[in-house]
Amino acid sequence: MHIPLLSYYGDDLTGSTDVMEALSSQGVETALFLKVPEPSLFERFARCRAFGLAGTSRSQTPGWMAENLPPAFLWLKALKAEIAHYKVCSTFDSSPGVGNIGKAIEIGRDVFGAAPVPLVIGAPQIRRYTAFGNLFAAFRGETYRIDRHPVMSRHPVTPMNEADIRLHLSRQTSLSAALVDLVQLASPDVDAFADRALADHQLVLLDVADEGSQAVVGRQLWRTRTAEGQFVCGSSGIEYALVREWRRLGLIGEAPAFAPPGPVDRIAVVSGSVSPTTERQIRHAIQNGFDGIALDAVALAATDAGSALEDAVARGLASLEKGRSVLLYTALGPSADRGDAIPVEDGSRHRIGERLGSLLRELVTRAGLRRAVVAGGDTSSHALGQLSVDALTLRLPLPQSPGSPLCTAHSADPRVDGMEVALKGGQVGLDDYFSMIRDGRA
Repeated sequence: MHIPLLSYYGDDLTGSTDVMEALSSQGVETALFLKVPEPSLFERFARCRAFGLAGTSRSQTPGWMAENLPPAFLWLKALKAEIAHYKVCSTFDSSPGVGNIGKAIEIGRDVFGAAPVPLVIGAPQIRRYTAFGNLFAAFRGETYRIDRHPVMSRHPVTPMNEADIRLHLSRQTSLSAALVDLVQLASPDVDAFADRALADHQLVLLDVADEGSQAVVGRQLWRTRTAEGQFVCGSSGIEYALVREWRRLGLIGEAPAFAPPGPVDRIAVVSGSVSPTTERQIRHAIQNGFDGIALDAVALAATDAGSALEDAVARGLASLEKGRSVLLYTALGPSADRGDAIPVEDGSRHRIGERLGSLLRELVTRAGLRRAVVAGGDTSSHALGQLSVDALTLRLPLPQSPGSPLCTAHSADPRVDGMEVALKGGQVGLDDYFSMIRDGRA
């Protein structure tokens, strides 16, 4: 087998498809697995130049990470890719108790060796920027420092109250962190700045604020990689930066063309997101031909959710049988969030995603659907596991909504194999996102 350019572990499913889109849309064919694949499954995708493993660590505890990340990282290491990436959300929301990025980096260093870990979060393609170590993110046409972001500063589980990434990480790990800032990246001595930071510290954050700084960062990532396979951490900004460098070096060709698949008569959408972005998308869909069905999040999170699921399946099938697309959601924006009534410690929140996945499986298989959507980053991670999907590949990148592509599902279940599925993070997409997926247009 050829040496892959890159392997990665995504801390949630939508983040994992974000990386796949960033690579495959630029000609780096990528297979994303839902769990460590058996050799026979992996062989089907051996031609690919990048491989991903979709995880759930963004919503997990450090104890869970200590048990589950080492075997995942060992699989990445066995691929012997040039670079191995622990992919985190571009909003970097995390805490010592949930989605601890510092803990994940420590585990990565245990597996890949104690080399310093480059950290890249900025990605202008998805309107994320780092400047002098501080993270900024766009929302509805305006760019905010992340601790003043209208949504992420109020995240229900991991609110971002610190924009300085090094300070934020200092709450999660004792690893020393350096910064290669925008001024240093623009300097003719940038190589020396990067080498010094990597020599003196265990973590090195590299600013990315525009295409110019991104190109320089891509060169630094590739230039400073280790012979054993460099372990890096960050958003899909890692891939966007590397693709520029790979193309400059002639390692990849031009970006391929993707033909839109066209419309289907009906789709099913399940949403566990409480984001105001998703709220607008739900309202738009209901106004444009979707039947909206509100679900009780507390009932879905209960240990025995049998009757709630049966009722949701019946209502969803009734709409589909009338030829209507259906959208089943647990919240219509932040004001309808019932998270306070759902415990974190006993797995109740994870059960919501799993139940939405079971619901979607019933709708897909009983109504013969060939296209579906899951909304919510944590929701997607837990829901898709219920659909018997083994792997995903890119079907159609969505330039207007980067990070939420239409994918092709690969499964041993013929009712699911070849189905098209889109996985949308809470903050991602334009208001007409669900209609766009139904209509099969970019």
